[in-house]
Amino acid sequence: MKLYKAYAKVNIFLKITGMRGNYHEIISRFMRVDTLYDELSFDAKSSSDDFEIIGEFSCSTKQNTIYKAYEALLEFLDDASASQLKNLMSRYAVYVKKNIPAFAGLGGGSSDAATFLKMCNEVLHLGLNKNELALVGVKVGADVPFFIYGYDSANVSGIGEIVEEFKENLLDIEIFTPKIEISTPKVYTSYRENFYNPIDGFETDKLKKTSSLDILKNMSADEANDLFKPALAEYKELKNYYKEEYYFSGSGSSFFRVKDA
Repeated sequence: MKLYKAYAKVNIFLKITGMRGNYHEIISRFMRVDTLYDELSFDAKSSSDDFEIIGEFSCSTKQNTIYKAYEALLEFLDDASASQLKNLMSRYAVYVKKNIPAFAGLGGGSSDAATFLKMCNEVLHLGLNKNELALVGVKVGADVPFFIYGYDSANVSGIGEIVEEFKENLLDIEIFTPKIEISTPKVYTSYRENFYNPIDGFETDKLKKTSSLDILKNMSADEANDLFKPALAEYKELKNYYKEEYYFSGSGSSFFRVKDA
């Protein structure tokens, strides 16, 4: 069966702009990493049974973002298309070769979910456009729409659901991921309780117009990412891995830099 690539991303910058209920609103530059991706395919099963994911995951099937994407897509489709989808997943397992580290701020789970949705749309000829797929994807996770649209680079705002393409060349990104499992909710809680300092609209507009390379040349790791300090506060062992010229992606634990920048 055809292999589909689920690419990683890094957050060139990530700034908090305010709160929406219990959610933090952000402005962030997501950039796709072409050299790091999971590989997904449909794999024929010997017998019809429940939804199956084949791959190295630490969570149960029903906790997996791919399964959550399946459930969200079923809810979105009409009865005939939903029946087609159920039939497909009774005959095929989703095979995933995991290369993107988990709990790393690289969007692996979100990218897998987005890629699964695009696979189903293509194989079943559902005819859903990217906006429709993004509506399904955002129910799975705030980062999923970015991977649905497939942009090289984008400004992502709101709670992650607003994705605006930013025209620029991909940078040659080198990633280092310490083996530290970071809880994103824990980092956001620490930010809210100890570091809360949202940026204003003027600074937001300036960041949205600045190239990723210029951001990385002119901002330090903690200036570029509001979650870096709270992550260090909650996971003090991160300090042992931080190096000059490296930046922090999402809530971590991954660090990245631009090669030969």
